[in-house]
Amino acid sequence: MATQRVLENILSPTPSDIDIAQSLEPLPIKDVAVSAGLKESDVEYYGPHKAKVKLNVLDRLQERQDGYYVCVAGITPTPLGEGKSTTTIGLCQALGAHCGEEVMTCVRQPSQGPTFGIKGGAAGGGYSQVIPMEEFNLHLTGDIHAITAANNLLAAAIDARMFHEATQSDTALFNRLCPVQKNGKRRFSSIMTKRLAKLGIKNTTDPDELSEEEKRAFARLDIDQETITWRRVLDTNDRFLRKITIGQGPQEKGMVRETGFDIAVASEIMAILALATSLKDMRERLGNIVVANSKSGAAITADDLGVGGALTVLMKDAINPTLMQTLEGTPVLVHAGPFANIAHGNSSIVADKVALKIVGEEGFVVTEAGFGADIGFEKFANIKTRYSGLQPSCVVLVATVRALKMHGGGPPVSAGKPLDPAYTTENVELVKAGCSNLQRHIENIKKFNVPVVVAVNKFATDTDGELEAVRAEALAYGAEAVICEHHGKGGAGAVDLAKAVKSTCQQFKKSGESFKFLYEVSKPIKEKIETVAREIYHASEVQYSPEAEAAISRYESMGLDKLPVCIAKTQYSFSTDASLKGAPSGHVLTVREIRASAGAGFLVAICGDMMMIPGLPTRPAFYEIDIDPDSGKILGLS
Repeated sequence: MATQRVLENILSPTPSDIDIAQSLEPLPIKDVAVSAGLKESDVEYYGPHKAKVKLNVLDRLQERQDGYYVCVAGITPTPLGEGKSTTTIGLCQALGAHCGEEVMTCVRQPSQGPTFGIKGGAAGGGYSQVIPMEEFNLHLTGDIHAITAANNLLAAAIDARMFHEATQSDTALFNRLCPVQKNGKRRFSSIMTKRLAKLGIKNTTDPDELSEEEKRAFARLDIDQETITWRRVLDTNDRFLRKITIGQGPQEKGMVRETGFDIAVASEIMAILALATSLKDMRERLGNIVVANSKSGAAITADDLGVGGALTVLMKDAINPTLMQTLEGTPVLVHAGPFANIAHGNSSIVADKVALKIVGEEGFVVTEAGFGADIGFEKFANIKTRYSGLQPSCVVLVATVRALKMHGGGPPVSAGKPLDPAYTTENVELVKAGCSNLQRHIENIKKFNVPVVVAVNKFATDTDGELEAVRAEALAYGAEAVICEHHGKGGAGAVDLAKAVKSTCQQFKKSGESFKFLYEVSKPIKEKIETVAREIYHASEVQYSPEAEAAISRYESMGLDKLPVCIAKTQYSFSTDASLKGAPSGHVLTVREIRASAGAGFLVAICGDMMMIPGLPTRPAFYEIDIDPDSGKILGLS
């Protein structure tokens, strides 16, 4: 890939992320596309530094063999993050710009919630970043805005339909749904044929041929308000929208109900974008979204509401991944952005498939699973690969001395507060104690029969003794460990990691071994949840709230019990108690709510006190973000 460039004039100490990103002029995205083997007909440009990659490239390259598929995961993180995105980018810069391998990075689009909240953006950091980082961390090509618009159109359709059904007779409702055309006849819109088929009404295209009973069944969804699971979304951390009351205006005629907002990246439409395999598949999944039940217990879908096609129109451009670049000119596909704690936490299937064809048989595609491997990688393995059919060749597990000290019993780590001296002075025994967390993650990943390489992300305050302790512990648990300095050195600081990943992938391929799932989807809902709780979290028991029990019964009766499970829980512990560090066992997993993401294809078990939209801290990241009005240069973004 001719666009790749080795970084020069690297500064020490390392400048801020935005200063580094703005110090280097991005290559024209057209050059990046051509270097990756993409044709003019494969891309649609969004300015000089971004382009959408059209999915028809999969047809053009269908005979090409896939490359190696690498997933980057992490140990249980501190609130500061351990550099998983940075490692993903640094590894790819090393593979491409330093080792001469064909490589493509596949990462999620960041939510503006963390960008303006606590954690900051997700473009990587230091000398291992996606650029332009401002465009990456903000609106990009508008995919999250499209998801927000589609999600809220569906929410509006639910409440509007209940309002109109409550205020109109059967005849008036039917006549408005199928109005008389200019030719004096009524007609069904194309989407209405799905509802007719669902009701068993066949062999008619004329609304007037329906009996009065059929007209009523067709026109009245009869939504049970207590079963509505669909909520509105926005891409902002706003705790005061978690629970709201709607319908209080006089024009709504007393149709008041409680609902709430989730963050946009937790929307099922985001999950559908990430798991769809084509535009056709996305249309089908969007139409199959279950938003509620009727009073007789039937599932009410987006297509029942007549809105599935409109949702797809809003999402038609979002289905195409966005092409960007790293600081060292290696290509990046940015697509989808579900959180791993409250959603399934992985970038899109179509981006991975496109990338695997582009790099070819001996190339490398590196993707990232959100937060710790207990949630991000577990969902990568049990949900994403189940729908993609792709099998990982290797997992890179990112660890830091800082996080391991915390898991060994170190003082709490909080965003916005100075680190305790325990984290900046040598304490090898504290590191070793915390390696119980590293061990647990390695053992968990191996249950999927995938080899593990540990990437120890080196910080300036880490000592040789502490780093060697981590490396030795990882080897004792059966995983090669590599000390990495990609944050301060770019791809040059991850060359040893690149070599270890290449060797591990090649050995795994030669071994004839294959990836395996943790559970079969045919198992009962509770058994799937309890398998993850037992095997990954080491919980001794799962308890279900009465609401969760009722939801399980309802979804079993609807035939949704054969879906994989997506467990929403804190990212800061194997348990649902964020204060339990290390590798806790014998704890109780409490499931308070279960939602069906029937279109995406999984059930969401919400555990503990997990919130589906974060709140802002006392001092959000937005305090540092501004713009130079003379130059238009963005300041303070991280």
